[in-house]
Amino acid sequence: MATGRLVEVYLDLLSQPCRAIQILLTCNKIPHRVRPVALRRGEHRTPDFTSLNPMQKVPVMVDGGFVLTESDAILKYLATKYAIPEHWYPRQLERRARVDEYTAWHHTNTRPHAAKVFILEVLLPTQLGAPVDEQRLKQALSQLDDTLDKLESMFLRRQPFLCGDDITVADLLAICELMQPLGGGRDILKDRPLLQRWKSRVQSAVGDSFDEAHAVLYAVRDRRRARL
Repeated sequence: MATGRLVEVYLDLLSQPCRAIQILLTCNKIPHRVRPVALRRGEHRTPDFTSLNPMQKVPVMVDGGFVLTESDAILKYLATKYAIPEHWYPRQLERRARVDEYTAWHHTNTRPHAAKVFILEVLLPTQLGAPVDEQRLKQALSQLDDTLDKLESMFLRRQPFLCGDDITVADLLAICELMQPLGGGRDILKDRPLLQRWKSRVQSAVGDSFDEAHAVLYAVRDRRRARL
């Protein structure tokens, strides 16, 4: 049962997990207040933020006096507490276990492999003023391709969403990671029609909140294109 107070979320929307939380909040109209934290300006290392999360990472959620870190935990907390459609994090044991299965797998597969492409192609060249390390990028893309293969064969198979017939928090975590290489102008789904159709279903399910959450990433892509 939700209370009258606003849940506060500390987010940087260039961060993939932060976008997943923002989409869940906005498309379900959960009352909330965003506290922006600009990682590029080191705001996650300030004393005030460090006192909130000693790990110095976003996202962070504050609900009254309850502070929660880690996107997976935050998404499941919000989906359980608020009166949103049950499909986001099902109560039925086996359906919920499927969501937990993906989110456990996500942290050593989809998340690091998609993020590494963005880091090598965008972040490091920007921060260091150096060209892209093509050999490392090639290896990262190979790892990502293997992850995309498994997303198709293990999770999508003959179902429309990663964990069944309806969208869940697992789909939000996954799509936000797979969008990240777009910041470097790389559409990693362009040759994967199965994943493209899944992405379209996710976008349709969450509406305008998808593009709103990704506006910062689109701006990074557009600025990069303008420089090339």
